[in-house]
Amino acid sequence: MKARDLMTSNPECLTPDGTLQEAARLMRDGGFGAIPVVDDQSRLEVVGIITDRDIAIRHVAEGHDHSCRVGDHMTKDVECVSADSDVSDVEDVMSDERIRRLPVVDENDRLIGMIAQADLTRSDDPDDVGDTVRGLSQKGGRHTTH
Repeated sequence: MKARDLMTSNPECLTPDGTLQEAARLMRDGGFGAIPVVDDQSRLEVVGIITDRDIAIRHVAEGHDHSCRVGDHMTKDVECVSADSDVSDVEDVMSDERIRRLPVVDENDRLIGMIAQADLTRSDDPDDVGDTVRGLSQKGGRHTTH
């Protein structure tokens, strides 16, 4: 099974200039907890990811005002996988980096999908999913506060 078989295609995305309120509304309305951040809406090169946790911990808890943009609080240097990546590679990246959501890119590094922890339940090997979830449940990881 490949990443393309599990991913949500054409995910919502924002640019670094987007507002945190826009990000939060998209998350609320779409029922997801992360939005990939792209350089611009035409090239779709992933430059970061903004999560509900980023907004809560990096913005709200620190008392920042409404002038902050997505780029001010997003996680940079985001791990991505290709659509042709094996699910075992996706699980390894998620477990090793302790991330619950992973952008999927095409051969031109354009955003084409997202894989969330819940998507892994559709993979072929439930034992691998359990190992991945255990890895994700450890403290730390890429999307912690700075």
